[in-house]
Amino acid sequence: MFEEILGIPAHPLLIHAAVVFIPLQVAAAIAYAVVPLTRRFIWWAVVALAVIAPGTAWFAKLSGTALKERLIRNNQASGTFLSKVDAHNSFGDMTAYFSTALGVLMLLMVLVVTKRPAEGEKSTSLLPAGGNMIVSVLMLVGIIVIGGITGYYIFRTGDSGAHMVWAGY
Repeated sequence: MFEEILGIPAHPLLIHAAVVFIPLQVAAAIAYAVVPLTRRFIWWAVVALAVIAPGTAWFAKLSGTALKERLIRNNQASGTFLSKVDAHNSFGDMTAYFSTALGVLMLLMVLVVTKRPAEGEKSTSLLPAGGNMIVSVLMLVGIIVIGGITGYYIFRTGDSGAHMVWAGY
């Protein structure tokens, strides 16, 4: 299913979506978590990116696995090249996992932020968890840490793939 699109290997086509949407996911997550004034304007983008970006990561991962199997099946990959593909593949795996984790945190944060306080409760709009300091800090730290790790892995995945393509490995 993920091997070809119109006779062309799907992986080079699908990775571009991940390259665009995952950094947008990271930026939107951090902006939503850290800058409360943006929340009412970007909540819809945060929700969309929380779903779309991990989807692009998984499509890229699955198409990369299909491409690797195709190269092996057609005897187009040597041992050195396959070791580079395996390293690239492991970066792609981590990107998919962390992008998914970030997406879940983003959805939870939007859900918690949009929860209205009960009558008589004090609302603190600057805190993402409706005024609960501990939950708010954990959510902020989680978004920033997982967002940073996701950004690191999308960079490493793209960098290793680009080196294989452009350096002729």
